[in-house]
Amino acid sequence: MAALDLDAIDLGLLHALQVDGRAAFSSIAEVLGTSDRTVARRFSRLRAAGVVRVTGVPDPRRIGYAEWVVRLRVRPDAADALAHVLAARPDTAWVSVLSSGSEIAGIFRTVGESPAPLPALARHPAVGDVGAHRLLRHLMLRRWQGRTSALTAEQVAALRSPQPRVSEPVTLTDLDRRMLPQLAADGRTAYPHLAGAIGWSESAVRRRLDELRRSGLVRFDVEIEAALLGYSFQCMLWLNVAPTRLAEVARTLVDDPEAAFVGATTGPHNIVAIVVCRDADAVFDYVVDRIGALPGIERVDTAPITRIVKRDAPVPAASPTASDRHPAS
Repeated sequence: MAALDLDAIDLGLLHALQVDGRAAFSSIAEVLGTSDRTVARRFSRLRAAGVVRVTGVPDPRRIGYAEWVVRLRVRPDAADALAHVLAARPDTAWVSVLSSGSEIAGIFRTVGESPAPLPALARHPAVGDVGAHRLLRHLMLRRWQGRTSALTAEQVAALRSPQPRVSEPVTLTDLDRRMLPQLAADGRTAYPHLAGAIGWSESAVRRRLDELRRSGLVRFDVEIEAALLGYSFQCMLWLNVAPTRLAEVARTLVDDPEAAFVGATTGPHNIVAIVVCRDADAVFDYVVDRIGALPGIERVDTAPITRIVKRDAPVPAASPTASDRHPAS
C-alpha cells in the first residue's frame, strides 16, 4: 500500500463514508465545504492507493447464517498461505494472521452445526490446534472511533440516513443474490453499472437496494488501514468474564474508544474483542489499567494482529450450503 499524507478533506471524506458508504459526492462536498469534483478526485486517489474500499455487507443472521469464531495455532512458515486459502472461501470473514504467524483467527458463516472446513483444518499438517466458538451476539453497534473523529455532530447528522427498521429474517430474492456479490466487491458501484452487470433494470435495482438499506439487511462497510490514521497496534483479546458481570463488562468495553469489535461467544472465553491503539505501550496500558480494573474479569488472552488478510465476505450466490463445496486445502 502506498504511503499517503491525509489532509482534512481526506479525513473528512473517510469519516463521511463511515456514516454512509454510498453517500453522493455532492452531499459529502457540501458537508466538507468543497466541490463535488474535489471529493470525487480524492476518493479515486485513495481507492487507487489501496487506502479505502467500500463494500456492501448483508446481515448474515437475517438470511439464516450462524457465525463462528475460529482460532488456529499454526506453523509460522505456513500461516500466510493458509490464511489466503481461508480468505478465498465464500463462508469466511475477517481472516487475520496473529502473533507474528503463530496463529490465524477468522469468522466463519454457516448454516450447519459447525464450519465446514474444521475436520480438514484439524488434519492439516501445519495446524497444531483448532478452536471454534459460536458468536452469540455482536455487542458493539458503532464504528471504531478512530475512523470517525473528523466530522462534527452536525456534519454527521447531515449525512446520516434514516435508521434501519428492525425486521424479521428474510429470504433473498434472485435479484438480491445477483446484486449482493457485486456490492461486496464495490459498494459504491453506480446504479447503471450495477444494473448492467447483473442484467436487471436500473429502476428495479435502485428500488430493491433502497429497500434493503431501509430494512437494515445491507450495510456499507468502509475498509481503512488504522496505521494511516496513526494507530499502529491492533490486538485481539479473549476474555473470561464471570456470568454475573458479563453484561456490565460488555457495556463498558463497547464505550471504549479503543474498541473496534466486541462479541459474546460460547466457550471458556465468553467475550472476544478487537482493540486498536497507538502503539504497544498503549495496548499494555489498556489491558492492565482498563481491562484489569473491571470487576468480573477472570482471565485475558491477548494476540497482536500481524496482518488482516480478509475483512468481510460476500453472500454466496447459491444456497448457503454452497460453502461446503470449497474445503480448505
